[in-house]
Amino acid sequence: MNTVLMKSLIHDESGAAATEYALIAGLIAVAIIASLTALGGEIAEIFVDIEDEMDDLATPAPD
Repeated sequence: MNTVLMKSLIHDESGAAATEYALIAGLIAVAIIASLTALGGEIAEIFVDIEDEMDDLATPAPD
């Protein structure tokens, strides 16, 4: 292989930015999944509480 071509391939960094962006996006996805997993039970409990309150409001008061 030509040494000039090898030197140009070694110094070519055009794909480095895309790789870095992909790694950052992957880390963000992992952080989102981890936080949703950790907070999932609490979020579900909040929605259950909201549902119970809405059911109480929809039920007519006894005469």
